[in-house]
Amino acid sequence: MAQFELILPKMGESVAEATIIKWLKNEGEFISIDESVLEIATDKVDSEVPSSFEGILLKKMFQEGDVAQVGSVIALISNEKEVSVQNSVPLSSPAIVSDSNTKVEPVKILAEHTEVAKISDSGKFYSPLVRNIAKEEGISITELESLKGSGKDGRVTKTDILEYLPQRKNGEDKPSQNKVVETSVATVHIPDAKPASAQPVVAPAPAVSLGGNDEIIEMDRMRKLIADHMVMSKHTSPHVTSFVEADVTNIVLWREKIKNEFEKKEGEKITYTPIFVEAVTRALKDFPMVNVSVSGTSIIVRKNVNIGIAAALPSGNLIVPVIKNADQMNLVGLTKSINDLAGRARINKLKPEEIQGGTFTISNVGNFGNVMGTPIINQPQVAILAVGAIRKKPAVIETPQGDTIGIRHMMFLSLSYDHRVVDGMLGGSFLKRIADNLESFDLKRSIY
Repeated sequence: MAQFELILPKMGESVAEATIIKWLKNEGEFISIDESVLEIATDKVDSEVPSSFEGILLKKMFQEGDVAQVGSVIALISNEKEVSVQNSVPLSSPAIVSDSNTKVEPVKILAEHTEVAKISDSGKFYSPLVRNIAKEEGISITELESLKGSGKDGRVTKTDILEYLPQRKNGEDKPSQNKVVETSVATVHIPDAKPASAQPVVAPAPAVSLGGNDEIIEMDRMRKLIADHMVMSKHTSPHVTSFVEADVTNIVLWREKIKNEFEKKEGEKITYTPIFVEAVTRALKDFPMVNVSVSGTSIIVRKNVNIGIAAALPSGNLIVPVIKNADQMNLVGLTKSINDLAGRARINKLKPEEIQGGTFTISNVGNFGNVMGTPIINQPQVAILAVGAIRKKPAVIETPQGDTIGIRHMMFLSLSYDHRVVDGMLGGSFLKRIADNLESFDLKRSIY
């Protein structure tokens, strides 16, 4: 009987894990090729995972609500039409081989250097984040087992372990350190433990007092994921924000002139967003070091220009569909692509690949009447642009005959960028180039 491993697929460049929302198949049920087996969710989109094999679902490696890492085995499938699930052996279970010539001796291992398993001997599950914190802080599996978790089924959460750290450092309820554990195993080589890189420890939030009229609303799953992603971005990138004001009078007048004809011919409305995207793509071509990502101490220069457009959902949450190769589209193509993605985003019909691969993001805070904003970078990108509301303002107009005051359509642009790789000169010059592209818009331009 052959067994196959169903792997959690890669859901995007910045997506490392997903939450198991619902199993669509039970153990012992038959699965056809490309039939959906379970529903998963990331901080970007909900999706179903289809099977690449035909057979019987032998074992679920995760339960609903569990967090699985991309690339991990989430289920085992047999190619037999009928099989006893109880007698199946997971592929990941190592066979125990006895060798009479192997010398067995006690090996002393420091408990605090022991790698924390995803599932402990007692059956407790530990998320990747909890295991990483435990590894960096030298917390042994014995200590973790002693913690009372506040998560589902008593699971230890990030908050639990962070709240435990101050007690541990103060010596409160602290298990004995440097405990030597003796175990009889085959002779093995244990590499020297390398000191974990210094990471800032985030102090737990202070307790919030409640009044008699206060209402407690639990964050939904998507809001929790967005919150984690935003905090991670602020911890990863030193944010700097620059501002510039642009005169977009020609754009406003041009759109008013062609919008009715465009809607009549194309069957949809043209907004300012495709014009902003076009201005950004032209600037990225002039400043390619903004269209990059950071990996450790390496800079990855992206050759494709894929623009993410932040879209608000009816629930109040946020999603960022991506326009692939935006620099190769004209205004008609950009308009149709943006309208399509935004429309399907609002009804949760985006495909996973449509929110992946972005190299730069635009957030239109002007939709909510805001004149400017300081957006948070969408990792692993290094910059994000916020466009404010367009407002009529008195402005100085330079003419050959001299300066004069006139009523102009003005807007603020704000660029948040990662100061690890984008310095003030680069970030400021790039932002000014976007403004120049908008201000030089040709009022006589044809849409086609």
